[in-house]
Amino acid sequence: MAADPPSFASRDPLSPQFWDERFAKSFTPWDRGGVPQALRDFVVASPRPLSTLIPGCGSAYELVYLCNAGWDAWAIDFAPQAVARGRTLAGQWGERVVEADFFAWQPPHALDFIYECAFLCALPPALRPQVAARWAQLLPPGGRLGGFFFFDQTVKGPPFGIDRNGLQTLLAPYFDCVEDAPVGDSIPIFVGKERWMVWQRR
Repeated sequence: MAADPPSFASRDPLSPQFWDERFAKSFTPWDRGGVPQALRDFVVASPRPLSTLIPGCGSAYELVYLCNAGWDAWAIDFAPQAVARGRTLAGQWGERVVEADFFAWQPPHALDFIYECAFLCALPPALRPQVAARWAQLLPPGGRLGGFFFFDQTVKGPPFGIDRNGLQTLLAPYFDCVEDAPVGDSIPIFVGKERWMVWQRR
């Protein structure tokens, strides 16, 4: 039988404290513990290294993988505990884990790719239009948004699910879907409810 989750003071996922508490108590069921295969495949298939942003990076495992592959990657999170953990795990790439607000952070130069992994589903649905607009703002035409999208009918969250039509409606003003595949190595919280997708900025 699974242990009951610890109690938390903060219930607002828009507050850094919400996430700090969970990292401090090692309650991170969204943490994949490594680099998912679909991202590895995407990197191998890419004709060149891409300038990449990982928003809501948490433990930032993917940052290390991307930087070691020669990609110019940055990881941001607004929760100090997440940033501290990410920096520790990133080792020599620790300075590329930055405490920042996704809606205000400015990349040091133009981005080619934004990696989505449990960021959209971490935020309340009311913020989705702002997230999509910010993704579009950060990427030039031809730039790509790729990663894992969580499909579920959850009322409470995080994670907050979305349906396929909802995601299409959200991204259609800015992006075209160019890749859509099942995920074979999901962690328990996402099993059977996520797809690897790549969206190209128009």
